[in-house]
Amino acid sequence: MQTTRRNCQLFGGFMDGIGGFMKRFTTKATASHILMSGGAEAEIKLEDLKTEIGDSPLKFAEAAAKFSECPSASSGGNLGEFGPGAMVKQFDEVVFAPSSEIGKVYGPVKTQFGYHLIYISERRE
Repeated sequence: MQTTRRNCQLFGGFMDGIGGFMKRFTTKATASHILMSGGAEAEIKLEDLKTEIGDSPLKFAEAAAKFSECPSASSGGNLGEFGPGAMVKQFDEVVFAPSSEIGKVYGPVKTQFGYHLIYISERRE
């Protein structure tokens, strides 16, 4: 009986690992961002922009086109669809957090590229 129980535990752990592995391929999100490089000034500017934008996707896209330093600015900051691990860790932690709501603006989020405001348009598993 001991061997059977241990085998089930090992198999269960293996299946949990497979589930996590498969989730990387099935979980997807669509998001936009506004990127600004710099220190505290960039963070403050993005905080001000976040207040002006609220959670409006139209205002977000307009602000991204005007202020973002990323090439995605030409498409309103739209990054398209991507899965976990496609973006830097800090970005992924916001976009794929179960507590992060769709249709909301998050940030500023600091990454190696600068500060971001992130708008999550869609997420699916």
